[in-house]
Amino acid sequence: MSDSVVSNSNPPNGHSSLTEWLDYMQQIHVSAIDMGLSRVLPVAEALGVVKSAKDDAYVFTVAGTNGKGSTTAVIAQMCQAAGYKTALYQSPHLSVFNERVRINGEMVSDETLINAFSKVEKARLACELTLSFFEMTTLAALLIFAEADCDVWVLEVGLGGRLDVVNIIDPDMAVITNIAIDHVDWLGDNVEAIGREKAGILRDGISLIYGATTMPASVQETIDRHQATCYQVGQNFDYCKVDATTWQYSNAAVTMQLPRPALSLTNTANALSAVLASPLNVDKNAIEQALQTVKLAGRFDYRKIHNRHWLFDVAHNEQGVEFLLAQLLPLWQQQLVKQHSSEQVSSEPASIKMLFSMLGDKDINKVVQRLTEAEFSISDWFIAEIDYPRAASTEQLRGILSSYVDKAHIHEFKRLSEATHAVINASQPQDLIVVCGSFHTIGEALAALEADNLN
Repeated sequence: MSDSVVSNSNPPNGHSSLTEWLDYMQQIHVSAIDMGLSRVLPVAEALGVVKSAKDDAYVFTVAGTNGKGSTTAVIAQMCQAAGYKTALYQSPHLSVFNERVRINGEMVSDETLINAFSKVEKARLACELTLSFFEMTTLAALLIFAEADCDVWVLEVGLGGRLDVVNIIDPDMAVITNIAIDHVDWLGDNVEAIGREKAGILRDGISLIYGATTMPASVQETIDRHQATCYQVGQNFDYCKVDATTWQYSNAAVTMQLPRPALSLTNTANALSAVLASPLNVDKNAIEQALQTVKLAGRFDYRKIHNRHWLFDVAHNEQGVEFLLAQLLPLWQQQLVKQHSSEQVSSEPASIKMLFSMLGDKDINKVVQRLTEAEFSISDWFIAEIDYPRAASTEQLRGILSSYVDKAHIHEFKRLSEATHAVINASQPQDLIVVCGSFHTIGEALAALEADNLN
């Protein structure tokens, strides 16, 4: 691949909108995903972001197949609650791009992003290199954090680890949430290959939090090579539910009873382990405060909208669906109990409606198979193509679904906004509408609800 600039279009001027900048950056490289650091490193060095992170900040880098967003959110919230100026970088976003770049929990402004994009573009052109959209926007985020002089950087890896642009920054603490089969075109089709890529975020002598009970040999080999210290769930730390409002965390040094957060306990325990293993001064009060306030849209995200019960979850692979179903079953059982005990019991039993779409390069068959094998049944499926280049077509979704679901229960629409309105009209107040399959599925559904002033 040539390192020359691909697009002939001119970069937006300093007065252009954020949308114009985002559109431009999607055009200047030949592919949306281009793994490797050789092009991005010279631009990063020209911007000074690598040196700034190394000299001025404590860096958490989080990789893994699922749970990265929740884990980074909890780490950032704990550090912020302890008084550290905390930068948080996540991707992708649900509604607006600014969600990806936060300082002390607040999204940065359009103006801040545009200013950073302009500087990255100037450095890119000076280096005579082309960068992907993700590389450009990640560099801008890192530059914003450096210029804001943040104490702590919490960085979510976009894809893999070893060759992801986030990995230009040396972490002080690494987290691998879990390893499962996903992104096989870029990472490999087995856990050993994928583990090797994700463990590429390790550096000599640092600590790793490993959030699964089984570890690929490739990860252990990387730990040994870097002489890293590994803290693994089930061996060096553990957790358990106590009751509806409390959970318990324990490691070799402490045992704590803590308030239940709105996010996964698995990811929360990994995040807490990372914070406790760091040299940062984060006491129990800060931890408790963070757990009571941390939120992340689209992660087992329950809402009451337009007199309907909605559950939004970005599950987009088999492991993500397993996690969703494990949490969904008790919620659904609770919903049935409420209906049964209500004085105004509906003549129609409560049902689950699924608003669903995925990217075409995901294993749609396995996701659908697992959803249809759940301990509860999904009465109807509402499908449409996401407005995204890698989206699965409605025909592709229907073809897979029809192998598991009666065609009479599959409802097709051209746009996800149309499917969103249709599921409202086809449901009752006692039903549960589950929206899953992709970040883009959640984002478009929420946008449709907001456009109609329904949320």
